[in-house]
Amino acid sequence: MALMQHAITEAIRGRLSSNFAKCVQGYHLVNDDPIKESPWEQINATVFEASDCPMISQSNGSHNPGKDLLCSLGSFSNKSTKYNKEKGSFTISSYRLTSVCSDKNIGNIEDIIAEINNRKNFTHYSIIVRDECEAHILYDWYIIPSDFPELNPSSYKWNYKLGKKGKNTGAKTGWETDALNGSTMSITFSMSSQLWIDLHITEEIKKFIIGSCRVNIGRKYNYIQLYENNSLAT
Repeated sequence: MALMQHAITEAIRGRLSSNFAKCVQGYHLVNDDPIKESPWEQINATVFEASDCPMISQSNGSHNPGKDLLCSLGSFSNKSTKYNKEKGSFTISSYRLTSVCSDKNIGNIEDIIAEINNRKNFTHYSIIVRDECEAHILYDWYIIPSDFPELNPSSYKWNYKLGKKGKNTGAKTGWETDALNGSTMSITFSMSSQLWIDLHITEEIKKFIIGSCRVNIGRKYNYIQLYENNSLAT
């Protein structure tokens, strides 16, 4: 955590916040759809470049797990999600862990934690979280160190997840954790043994918000209008 706190000066933070708002509003000039994974990667890269944080590499929409962006500030895994009820938490998905646990082989938690940490080839999560209303969308951008306790599987106590319905009643259907400052992790075998992280919004986590932006729903231009306006300008 010390690396990022040292790297992001107040001047850089100010540029990131300003360019994030500009880029999000620019996206919504021609798009009604909320910002999700693929657009977020490109928007994030654009914001870094515009904020004097040069890009070194980019996954360009690859579905490979792990690092999506590498810039002068560090390496980033991009995530896009929605706030849960009353903006108290948000949930992100992570690795599929069928190599170490499944309904055929429930695995052991030591191997599962080692696999998660071995795959973590980035220094930070870069997460855009949205709160959708009928007339507008509010976005918050978090940059959170990948070793932050609530994002570290070693911080939790893990137990088997037991089925509660139908033929799976009482069967081991995955893994789940206790709560750490309100946050939890879980793995469900029927969902490709994917790791899910439910992050509770504490005052400590709020400190990782880099920028926020509110946009009204309703695009201003379609692509033809955008082209014609640009042609007139040049």
